[in-house]
Amino acid sequence: MSVPIWDAYVSEADRQVISRARFGRRMGFGRRPALVVIDCQRYMVGERDASQDLYPSSCGAAGWAAVDQILRLVRAARAAGAPVFFSRFTLDPGGADIGVYGRKRDLLQSPYWCLEGTVGAELVPELGPEPGDMVFVKKKPSGFFGTPLLAYLVDRQVDTVIVCGGATSNCIRATVFDASSYNFRTIVPADAVFDRIQVSHAISLFDMDRQFADVVQTDAVVDVLSRCRDGELPLPLPARAGRGRGPSRSDGRVRSRAGQSMRRG
Repeated sequence: MSVPIWDAYVSEADRQVISRARFGRRMGFGRRPALVVIDCQRYMVGERDASQDLYPSSCGAAGWAAVDQILRLVRAARAAGAPVFFSRFTLDPGGADIGVYGRKRDLLQSPYWCLEGTVGAELVPELGPEPGDMVFVKKKPSGFFGTPLLAYLVDRQVDTVIVCGGATSNCIRATVFDASSYNFRTIVPADAVFDRIQVSHAISLFDMDRQFADVVQTDAVVDVLSRCRDGELPLPLPARAGRGRGPSRSDGRVRSRAGQSMRRG
């Protein structure tokens, strides 16, 4: 059984709270999953196996390790007939749309950042998009805020949202919270999200798994997607949710409502 990345940060007192409050139950997959790839752009990962000095916001090697797993998810979703969505975070070069974000950091005048029309704002080419994939621009952390994503998901009768990309503590977290708020079953493959700050990455995964999403591994998600036919999973079996043992006390297995067993993140 693998130890969750957040385990070192969770005290015994924290574990008791989680157990007592019965946090961290499993929700599993519904029947119609979609993959949402958040901000897998050049400015987020830089160039593979190269100095990251050019890219001021790059997540470097951690980003590229996740990209390799995201590619597996993208291919599995396409093969399953599940919809694939890519978000791009871009800003006007003049800063007209930066909003309150500009009060926390400088608008970087660099072609290797997220300015519209620059190389930094481009999607990582290894991932696509391919015909049939949907790409949308966002201006805030959440993939839902001020974008057509919710309408796209409703139109396709999606009930399960798989969220991957970066950064874990910013746009992934915001998107996951909104997906949960809209009552989508939300799945986060831990090895397919990335961050610049390790502690932020770990604690964000812990928080999401505790209350808003199932944090699992890419292998488990690919296995479930392989059972889809025309974007749909088989009829669900009766739910077998845990009894609140919490994210840091799992037995390492997750059972989805569609009867798919998934390894915890």
